[in-house]
Amino acid sequence: MSSPHFETDKEPCIPVLFPDGRQEELGWRDVLLRAHLIKDLALPVPPAASAVLRLLVVMAARVSGLDARGRRRMTARQWAARRRELLAQPAGFDPDAVHAYFDANIWDLFHPARPFLQDPRLASQCPQRAGVNKLVFGRPEGNNLSWLSPHSDSDPQPVPSAQALWHMLIHHYYGAAGQWSVRTVGNRSLSRAKAGPLRSSLSFHPLGRTLYETLLAGIPKPDPSWPDAVDHCPWEEPLPHPDPDDDGDPVEGPDPDAAPPPVSSPGRLLTGRSRHAVLLIPAPDGRHVTDAYLTWATQKKFPALDPYLIHHVHADEPVTRRHRPRRADADRALWRDLDALLLAGDEDDRKGTQAKSGKGRYTVQRPDAFTTLNDLPPDLRAALRVRVYGFDQDGKTKNRTWYTALTPPIWPWTQECDPAAAERIAACRKAAEDIGAHLDRLSQDAWKQTTNSGSPRHLSPWTHSARTLYWPRAEATFWILLNEPARSARAAFAADAIDALRTATRPAIAQHFRAAEAVATALAQLRLRGR
Repeated sequence: MSSPHFETDKEPCIPVLFPDGRQEELGWRDVLLRAHLIKDLALPVPPAASAVLRLLVVMAARVSGLDARGRRRMTARQWAARRRELLAQPAGFDPDAVHAYFDANIWDLFHPARPFLQDPRLASQCPQRAGVNKLVFGRPEGNNLSWLSPHSDSDPQPVPSAQALWHMLIHHYYGAAGQWSVRTVGNRSLSRAKAGPLRSSLSFHPLGRTLYETLLAGIPKPDPSWPDAVDHCPWEEPLPHPDPDDDGDPVEGPDPDAAPPPVSSPGRLLTGRSRHAVLLIPAPDGRHVTDAYLTWATQKKFPALDPYLIHHVHADEPVTRRHRPRRADADRALWRDLDALLLAGDEDDRKGTQAKSGKGRYTVQRPDAFTTLNDLPPDLRAALRVRVYGFDQDGKTKNRTWYTALTPPIWPWTQECDPAAAERIAACRKAAEDIGAHLDRLSQDAWKQTTNSGSPRHLSPWTHSARTLYWPRAEATFWILLNEPARSARAAFAADAIDALRTATRPAIAQHFRAAEAVATALAQLRLRGR
């Protein structure tokens, strides 16, 4: 009986959307070959889409030569000119270059020596498998109760190999810290893993009119410090030694205890920073995954700045803690991050809705991939939108929810293109944040005065309701204010906050003797704040 195979470059595993609304699943190879005909990715799981897009960007850089690997080093101007030249080609990527790249590497999920993005040594280094339910996000595993899923560890159901690929990628990028399967390397046995490089992050990607434009626009800018031939993706790493017997025994891989190679771009930066190791166990026909090993891959750190994250830069902190990615928050609307994308730099202070992140002043650094978008052709810049992928998680083990969002074409509003519009957006966002934080404090104080209780440990019912009402109204007001530059943003958002607090507290006025006085005081202070 033949060994199971699932060649991800040929098997349908990446859902894509065409301009006519038709969806289809393609392998990596066909995604690049038809990128100029594809409108967008269509993965239903946002963190998997975030990971897939990073892999595709590196593949696009390889086949287009924009990584400059093995070539004469290009200056930034030459690189930008080469990208504009590629964008002017209606036929997309060179098919010969695409086929040559995929033919040179191993893409099989179940290859005996080099399974795609996996470590075959786990079969001998881990005494226990994790189970397919541990692999698939959203399934209950272990002793956890099954609330919204029919799955249980007593009867684990196989997962299609294409979906197993998605969830494996989520573990590599967003994997949890803490206890995993025990892995023995040499004389050392460990079961603790570090968090994935994108855990709890909010990822921003320029979105073109076709996937071809999206990939080329998303390639990080060239840097003179990039290593050349050593910038390997995991699937590009040379096999340590050949397998002369061709007996299917896995060859030796990188030492998990050794210091990792320096992070280089784009390969290692976007695909080589996983701190988790995975090995999928296939069904005999390779169409499903029935089990998996999941454990730690390295305990070492990979100091690097992901080019698709907004970073808060604290100049007074140690170097290792100076850059902090903006965290995903399912309760935070996307428009509140627009100014961080449009301004080259923005100083803010941590207070109000950002108080949970820390204290002190910081500088907001836009995603590095956005710094070269002004070199794109004018028609593409005018149509460029931003795709956002968020995975609301804590720093260790809890997963709250994932989400995605899409902006309108915003690039004409950048500080480089329209400074007045960019500053107006920043001013409106700051005014909304300030009024929202004031609403939180006043509603908390009003609740405390009405109920004659101490400071609540959590949001009071009034605060929770007022906040829920305020932010959707503030979003509508925000977009109106962009077209009315003479109108006071503070007054407009204060009016929204007043309406929200009145609506939230109206039932309590008749129920609590002191509610009317406390609410009236809060409303008066909101009016003053809006002046």
